[in-house]
Amino acid sequence: MTIPAGLRRTVLRARRDTGFLAAGVLPHLALVPVWSWAATTTARTGNWLLTVSVSAALVLLGTPVLTAVQRARHRVLIGVDVPRLTPTAPEQWTWASTARWLAATRPWRKIGYHLVLGPPLALLELLVLAVAAASLAGVTAYAWSWALPTGIRQDGFDHLTQLPVYTATGLLLLCALPWTARAVARAEARLASGLLGPSLAQRLQERVDQLAVSRTDLIEAVDAERRRIERDLHDGTQQRLVSLAVNLGLAMATRPDLPGDAREVIARAHLEAKEAIAELNDLVRGLHPAVLEDRGLDAALSGLAARTPLPVRLRVNLEERVAPSVESAAYFVISEALTNATKHANAMRAEVMVRRVGEVLRVRVTDDGLGGADAAAGTGLTGLAKRVGSLDGAFHVSSPAGGPTTITAELPCAR
Repeated sequence: MTIPAGLRRTVLRARRDTGFLAAGVLPHLALVPVWSWAATTTARTGNWLLTVSVSAALVLLGTPVLTAVQRARHRVLIGVDVPRLTPTAPEQWTWASTARWLAATRPWRKIGYHLVLGPPLALLELLVLAVAAASLAGVTAYAWSWALPTGIRQDGFDHLTQLPVYTATGLLLLCALPWTARAVARAEARLASGLLGPSLAQRLQERVDQLAVSRTDLIEAVDAERRRIERDLHDGTQQRLVSLAVNLGLAMATRPDLPGDAREVIARAHLEAKEAIAELNDLVRGLHPAVLEDRGLDAALSGLAARTPLPVRLRVNLEERVAPSVESAAYFVISEALTNATKHANAMRAEVMVRRVGEVLRVRVTDDGLGGADAAAGTGLTGLAKRVGSLDGAFHVSSPAGGPTTITAELPCAR
């Protein structure tokens, strides 16, 4: 006979939840002897100071063990992972840092769970186990009643009235057992997660930290891919175009006997090859300048200032290199700001300042142009603001009508 899949799942779930509740009775009652001994000893001797001290020490020593047992019970029997509280230990132990560390570990919640909630939960578990035992006894009433001695069976049971009632009651309790056990198991799992695990605020903070790390890893991966594309273009496609331009130039120089039409076609192809090389150089420089990776931000900005058609005063104060993603963001902020100053602001000069203050890289670009730049107008400044924001940085544009325009960016250097 094939058992329906739904019924089989219900039976397996009821067995799992009932086993989970049975395994929780002893851990939940583990601290009962402690406070019962403290109460009886205090009532008998009147020495409450000693009994309270000893019982408190036993509770403090037993709480971590019982917490580990409860975590294992939830994880192994019902698959609920109660996270550990792992606050970072302070670098220097003071009264204030110790208080903050204790507040993060929340020991009073664990003590309250084991000491106060333990006995009621054990009572609830015993009640569910009693329902399970009663249901099994009622369902099998006809079988075990015949195992009793004849006198007891005839005196204690009426086969026509009592045994059917016992069987029906057992069937009802057996049908209710899966939902009752599951409800109690779920309630225990929620209580354990709320009292033995991190609070909602701590879980949210951990999630924020995980997302920040994931975002940083993604930004670094994208930046590494951009550098790889730049190297492939620089070492592959660009070299092929240079070789093509050289060969075309040699063809014009070494073959003076070429017909005029052929020479004109080769000259046009040579010019287009050089223009393609120039465009590819601009594209590669826009992806990720090679000098930025090889020699750092200072050298890359020096080359950028030299290529800018207006005078640029450059001041870079960096004792050591920062992260590649931060260098890239700072470079493109300055590049876009100088491009805007040249093309749109009609500026006569510009000033660039880069310095590191603590764990923040500060970038400031100032020009004496017409002003009126707006980072919220959908221009290139909007992209720069998003790029800086992806690194948890701050981006600000001050550009009143008539100038001057000041673009500042603060990029965190710490991971």
